[in-house]
Amino acid sequence: MFSKKTLFGRIFFIRWTMNTVILFLLIAGIGVSFASGTAEGVLSALQQGAADAIETVLRLSGAYLLWMGLLNIAERAGLIKTLSRLLSPVLRLLFPNAGSAKEAISLNLAANMLGMGNAATPYGISAMRLLNESNPHPGAATNEMCVLLVINASCLELWPAALVGMRTSFGSSAPSAVVLPTLLSSLAATLAAVVLCLIFTRPCRSRS
Repeated sequence: MFSKKTLFGRIFFIRWTMNTVILFLLIAGIGVSFASGTAEGVLSALQQGAADAIETVLRLSGAYLLWMGLLNIAERAGLIKTLSRLLSPVLRLLFPNAGSAKEAISLNLAANMLGMGNAATPYGISAMRLLNESNPHPGAATNEMCVLLVINASCLELWPAALVGMRTSFGSSAPSAVVLPTLLSSLAATLAAVVLCLIFTRPCRSRS
């Protein structure tokens, strides 16, 4: 169990370590390119990579904006509450102590099912914040927090909107060919994740 201050300190240390490693690799690669006489090609590749990244972001922004807008409309129209009621048996089973976080969890699951991982992130963070507010030991992960993290990692996708949008933007002749394989693989991963969560959280549920 870690205090909030210690938890944020660990997160900051991990981010600092990753940034330092990436910076070291970048400097080492540039240094080797200068030593081997290929610096011009490396610099050209860096510039081309930056240009390709911006182009990809612009291509995908339309799909992300569309689905995020639809999620916002669905939330305002009350469809998310309907989805929450439909998912209530599953939510009660997996998140018995979710409380006020159930709506945010429903939004998070809906965004993941539509294949919009980045759109699901804000709702996941909001759900974690609400779960932490009702946590008797703030800063320590509860069963509900762990289950939400695992479900997001397995990520059941009924329609991989981001992947289909990416394939479309790059000129794929069959952009939706990945829908069925993605559905089957993510369904298997999610079922395995749910079963493991129920197994590992059962002792804690029996003591509570």
